[in-house]
Amino acid sequence: MFAKLYELLAPEQIEINADMKEHTTFNIGGPADILVLPTCITELNRILDFCREKRMPYVLLGQGSNVLVRDKGIRGMVIKLGNALKQFSISGEEIYAEAGISLSQLAREAAEHGLSGLEFAEGIPGSLGGAVAMNAGAYQGEMKDVVYQVIALDEAGNYKLFSKEQSQFGYRRSIYQNGDYIIVAVRLHLKPGQPEEILSTMQDLARQRQEKQPLEYPSAGSTFRRPPGYYVGPIIEELGLKGFSIGGAQVSSKHAGFIINKGQATAQDVIDLIRYIQEMVREKYGLVLEPEIKILGEE
Repeated sequence: MFAKLYELLAPEQIEINADMKEHTTFNIGGPADILVLPTCITELNRILDFCREKRMPYVLLGQGSNVLVRDKGIRGMVIKLGNALKQFSISGEEIYAEAGISLSQLAREAAEHGLSGLEFAEGIPGSLGGAVAMNAGAYQGEMKDVVYQVIALDEAGNYKLFSKEQSQFGYRRSIYQNGDYIIVAVRLHLKPGQPEEILSTMQDLARQRQEKQPLEYPSAGSTFRRPPGYYVGPIIEELGLKGFSIGGAQVSSKHAGFIINKGQATAQDVIDLIRYIQEMVREKYGLVLEPEIKILGEE
């Protein structure tokens, strides 16, 4: 089945039985049947045509943040964009960037060109495409504040252009999360500013992240979406769950809104810990905590 792939891609772009621990920031997960690394949008289109022809399920991955791969792994194909699709250009106050570029890198490029609006993205792991799909945000900023246009592929491989309004951004949500569209590039509109001031703000935010978040351990970032009117970390801390572990998965003792991999955590450890926290929060506060991380793979 995979023979034709070697006509489309170089051997080093194809990994059979890929260990997903090596492709996610959580360092957790079973094998994917096959993982491919397109280097450009043309190759991405060829891969998608292959999947449609073979009726092969596929999963898109940026830089592997904000996801948890189950222990049995992923059946079908993983298309990892975080190693490619990194081109960008700056014209005046507008940035055009492909979906695989690191969000933090793009924020720094913007700052060096005297463009303000992406300061909040300093230190956010992951790719631009993933950040737009989930409307990533921090420190009073969100992707929806700067997105001007999204270029995406539909299931038939056709290019579609979406405005900010058509993207239907909400808190950690957009239309790109339902799998109907694949983000390939984004246009951002920023504001002029002084590079020194922008970079100084970003350095301050980076220090705050270092002080408050468990960046020294593998994780998928914030575990839960924030319920309206509440902050997840203090809620979990009030329940006495800071430092609580199931297997190798632990509620961070530094920030209770993060679940970390202490070294040998399985995906099931993380899932069990998520469910335990959800149950405790529901019993005590009557709140339903919704995971922010995306769980992928075979149950």
